[in-house]
Amino acid sequence: MQRTLIDISLLKTLGFCLAITLFEWLTYMASDMIMPAMLTVTEDLGADPLHIPNAFNLYLIGGVCLQWLIGPLSDRFGRRPVLLVGCALFAVTCAAAIVTPGIEVFNALRLLQGMGLGFVVAVSYPVLQEVFSEADAVRLMALLGNIALLSPLLGPLLGSLLLEWMSWRDLFLALGLAAAIAWIGLYACLPETIGVVRRDGGQQAPIPLSWRETRRRYLALLRNSEFLGASLALGLMSLPLIAWIGLAPLLLIQGLGLSTREYALWQIPIFSAVIAGNLILDRLLASRRLPQLIGLALWPFCLGLLILLAGALIGVSLGVLIAGLVLYAVGLGMSNAVLYRLALFSSDDSKGLVSAAVGMISIAMMGTGGSLIAAIGGGARLESFALWAAVGGLSSLPLLYRFLRNASAETASSPHQ
Repeated sequence: MQRTLIDISLLKTLGFCLAITLFEWLTYMASDMIMPAMLTVTEDLGADPLHIPNAFNLYLIGGVCLQWLIGPLSDRFGRRPVLLVGCALFAVTCAAAIVTPGIEVFNALRLLQGMGLGFVVAVSYPVLQEVFSEADAVRLMALLGNIALLSPLLGPLLGSLLLEWMSWRDLFLALGLAAAIAWIGLYACLPETIGVVRRDGGQQAPIPLSWRETRRRYLALLRNSEFLGASLALGLMSLPLIAWIGLAPLLLIQGLGLSTREYALWQIPIFSAVIAGNLILDRLLASRRLPQLIGLALWPFCLGLLILLAGALIGVSLGVLIAGLVLYAVGLGMSNAVLYRLALFSSDDSKGLVSAAVGMISIAMMGTGGSLIAAIGGGARLESFALWAAVGGLSSLPLLYRFLRNASAETASSPHQ
């Protein structure tokens, strides 16, 4: 790893990376660990099982709600105080689930908990880009992605095991306590990157908060076709995985009659494949330009989705469905951190605002797409899920083609794009 771009000790660098990782992991764990319990949640609260996908989709929508404001706030007041507020909000709303009286309050808390994801995307990701060089930032994004992906990998399994001796309310309380530990780590080690002189003598000055100016900057981003295409593609590429997380309890537990433990075990190959894709990315980073890496990732990505599409048309078993998702997940793991980096630097605006916009667009695409797939019957049969997941993922290809064509031309003359 190269030297950091700002003056920070090795111990604090390690500490803030670990604290950010824990906070990010918890924001994902809060969505995934509870999914095996959702049938129990709806029974305890006297609600219809149709609320099960809402637990995940509302969480994603919550991640979008405040990002438009979080990014500019962190550009004005600094990354550190804003991220500390976000971590505290997440901890409190998780702990509050222990006294949930009904499904309406539960859904509202899911929305508020999801806002923690917005702080991760809009604040912690730009901090990494501002502390580390390009190659190191991409590596760390992929590494943190690996650790965060342990939540959907271990979350359902851990959740199903914990539910054997504790209630779903206790699960949320444990998440709140763990988030409090992450807050302490961030308070002790998180550096400030706004208004701090970098090693090269440069400085990112605070940007005054003006609603009119903020609106103008967001509109300028939406008129940036490269930025918009990359952000939409990020959401569409992740849509099959997001839809699977939300609908797997219906497909496997309710539809196929599997136990919560069997349901959890079927998640392992899929999320292991995403991690494998990230590790492949780390090996290829030194020898390939970023657009080339996405081009390579599209081979397993497309092959996996074509398997799903074929299975939807001729009939699909659970094994074939998982095999297609595994191949797709390898491609997603190889491309996600790279496409995020390219989207972030497709605009010269402040990275807090750009990161917030990337997060809003991509997460809104995931949440809306996941809700749409659920509404049109994606959770009823394996074939229905395979069809709509494949259509959603493959619809990213035209956007990627246009974006990569332009990005390849630019990086040919600028290797650090």
